[in-house]
Amino acid sequence: MRGWAGQCYALGLLISCGLVGYAGSARAQDASSWKEIETKYIFGFTTGSGIGLEGEKEFTVDIIGRFGKRDGHYAATETKYEFEFTPNQFIQIEFGALGSTHNIGGVTDLDDRSQFALGGAFAELRYLAIERTSSNPLAVTLAVEPTVRRIDETSGERVRNFEFETTVNADLELLKNRLFAGFNLLYEPEVTQTATGDTQREATFGGSAALSIRIASNVVVGGEVWYLRHYDAANLTSFTGDAVMLGPSLYIQFTPKMFMTAAWNTQVWGRETGNPVSLNLAEFQRNRARLKFAWEF
Repeated sequence: MRGWAGQCYALGLLISCGLVGYAGSARAQDASSWKEIETKYIFGFTTGSGIGLEGEKEFTVDIIGRFGKRDGHYAATETKYEFEFTPNQFIQIEFGALGSTHNIGGVTDLDDRSQFALGGAFAELRYLAIERTSSNPLAVTLAVEPTVRRIDETSGERVRNFEFETTVNADLELLKNRLFAGFNLLYEPEVTQTATGDTQREATFGGSAALSIRIASNVVVGGEVWYLRHYDAANLTSFTGDAVMLGPSLYIQFTPKMFMTAAWNTQVWGRETGNPVSLNLAEFQRNRARLKFAWEF
């Protein structure tokens, strides 16, 4: 637990350093003179509405880590090696491969393992439904992401998993080029066939709210909160528990064609159906982190 708390503190310290280092330049600069920023990546785990410019291509390495269960040691990561392109001003297409790692020891109901594996593949289609204009500060994108996995996200076991994530990504420009609010609505049904032949159906439903401020032309800091519900049925009829996750985010654009996103979420509240213990560490993790690097061309 100290290790995860230390990493959370380190990310907070990183954001604080960014605030101190760039606050002076932010005050000296006129935000109205800054170039418009693509909002897709500035909210951490919350995804903004941006889809990039027509004809733009991008390669991304997106690492999501999940840490901490009720007992023992638990650390798992899933990395997206992703190519995306924007064929027109309303559509963005993404696809790529998944790599996964698991380091598990002494966790109830999970086998001990230490492994790296090719986890599966995914694709995503994003459609800009409402475009931001000078008279309309709101932008909304609809996204669907089918995913096929051969390695279970949580346990690291070999499975056949099919997931179909559907999201609404919205953001609101509160201050021109400076302050943004982001909102996500998530529905993620999936079906898993285990090595023993069992079939499991489940779904996650929830949403997020985020606030990010641009403290320099190339630096954005913020925070987000997620509320997530888990069901043992794709039609949301068998509720098993929920959780609230909260944490900071950081976006840095190193060059006009290269940027980084970092985020950390900690579960601050949760419940498992029929279990009086605090937090929900059966369906969700204690902490999660995100580190994304992208190169446009």
